[in-house]
Amino acid sequence: MTVITLGSLFDGIGVFPLSASHYGIIPTWASEVEKAPISITKRHFPNMLHLGNITKINGGKIPPVDVITFGSPCQNLSNIGKREGLAGNQSNLFYQALRIIEEMRGATHGLYPTIAVWENVMGAFSSNDRKRKTGSFHC
Repeated sequence: MTVITLGSLFDGIGVFPLSASHYGIIPTWASEVEKAPISITKRHFPNMLHLGNITKINGGKIPPVDVITFGSPCQNLSNIGKREGLAGNQSNLFYQALRIIEEMRGATHGLYPTIAVWENVMGAFSSNDRKRKTGSFHC
């Protein structure tokens, strides 16, 4: 039987790991900075590695996983927000997730992660007149 592993960025209270675990996917690590949500995730997954602040993670130096999930901050994307898009101060953390994915792919010669899942809000694709932050990324 093949084991599928999961890493969760912007983990919150661990909804992605909890849901995935119901289907036999093994939550391996998570990144979150808020203490209360971390305590909830630790209660459900006491053996899961907690990586802390996403800006301090090197994707090439953490355990590779099959699936990376992330729900990056949405304040600048939401239909009720300022609509600055991914160029906004909070929502540009999206690019940290892409950086980690690229670093992991580089370290594993493109093998991991196999899947990346981004969950966000209504308005994510229409904010900032559909423009993204300057620069490029390759995932």
